[in-house]
Amino acid sequence: MRVKGLAKFYMNESETIEFKKGLAELKEGIVSIAAILNKHGEGRLWFGIRNCGKAVGVEVNEKTLRDLSQSIAAHIEPRIYPRISHESLDGKTCIEVFFRGKDAPYFAYGRCYMRVADEDRQLSSRELENLILAKNRKFMHWDGELCNADPTEINENKLKHFVERSGLEWDTGANALKKLGLFRDGKLNNAAILFFAKTPSIQLRCAVFAGTSSANIIDRHDYEGDILELIEEAQKYILKNIHIGMRVKGLYREDIPEISPEAMREVIINAFCHRDYRDPDHVQVAIFKNRVEIRNPGELFDGLTMKEVRKGNISKRRNPLIADLLRRIQMVESWGRGMPFILKEEPKVQFKEVAKIFIASFPRPSFNEPEAIRAESGAESGAESALQSLLSVLDGNVLSMVEISLALKRKTISGSMKRRIRSALADALIERTISDRPNSRLQKYRLTEKGRNILSA
Repeated sequence: MRVKGLAKFYMNESETIEFKKGLAELKEGIVSIAAILNKHGEGRLWFGIRNCGKAVGVEVNEKTLRDLSQSIAAHIEPRIYPRISHESLDGKTCIEVFFRGKDAPYFAYGRCYMRVADEDRQLSSRELENLILAKNRKFMHWDGELCNADPTEINENKLKHFVERSGLEWDTGANALKKLGLFRDGKLNNAAILFFAKTPSIQLRCAVFAGTSSANIIDRHDYEGDILELIEEAQKYILKNIHIGMRVKGLYREDIPEISPEAMREVIINAFCHRDYRDPDHVQVAIFKNRVEIRNPGELFDGLTMKEVRKGNISKRRNPLIADLLRRIQMVESWGRGMPFILKEEPKVQFKEVAKIFIASFPRPSFNEPEAIRAESGAESGAESALQSLLSVLDGNVLSMVEISLALKRKTISGSMKRRIRSALADALIERTISDRPNSRLQKYRLTEKGRNILSA
């Protein structure tokens, strides 16, 4: 905080506040303005204050303020219009520049910077690309973008069945695509391929694990298909691999899965509907002894928070065309009522984000036994430790299996180490350097971005 004109001035540099001793540091100050705008959208720059927060003052006149304003206008793109004033702090005259802008990325002297703590770091070309993409993401929905696929790649039987299911009248495939918003300027968009391509375009990855971690895989299956097929496959895989109870209703027996099929299906549909299709990863179903996880690439969209998600009745759509197609066949609603239904059916479901992956986790009542938890705790901690060791030796290194074994101070390549590597590959924590030849004698392994995030968590 600051108290104008009084004996003492209190303020520290931060991600939104920058101090400069004098106008000789104007260039550095302009860089700080751009960096703060790119991170927070607004901030303050002070001239006449040391880094430690002590006010030392500067000489101020009309020309000083005018030259400062002109310099900011000349060297920051896109242009901003800051509020520049002079204040008396600890009896010293200082200049305050208050700035605000919503047109990131901002460039200072032709370069782009990002505020990190109280420093300004120049962005790499990849980081700049991500910043621009993040800014325009809501105006560049993946599902509506035109693609290079030929209209002959559409399976007309799939399309006709969807049209009939939607309650629309069928005349021709071309007209159906136009009515559904899938054909524009003579081209198909991505959503058309996702739903109706002859050749499957997306994958679903499913696995069952022996314990409460991904150390040991019991079963794994990858499915290819269109979005509607994979929604069905995901639900069938879960029901096949969880416990099913039974109750008698009248004269008939009724199967009761340990997890509500309706809530589970809602989460599966949401995973395919709201996932980030620009991310090459896949929707995943992971079945553990104590929980079932449904994972989809992509963080919450457009500033949506986990608290707002759990509250429900809010709908922010990353893929509005996909959502509209699913709504047409009564698979989703447009009012954000899915989340209250999930929480009503499964109150203990948990939601979290890890390494840009959204995870819905359903606890399995069949595992709510302290004895089972204690029995697994030793094995689980050992498995987690072994995985951590594997990721650590690959941090910053590209190693063969022999080199990994030596780095782990093992005399031979053990079966457990091979299983650990296979598990890390399945979880996309590491990747092969020669992806098209898994058994190449020159094969080596390296961390993925997801693996680095897990390691640094």
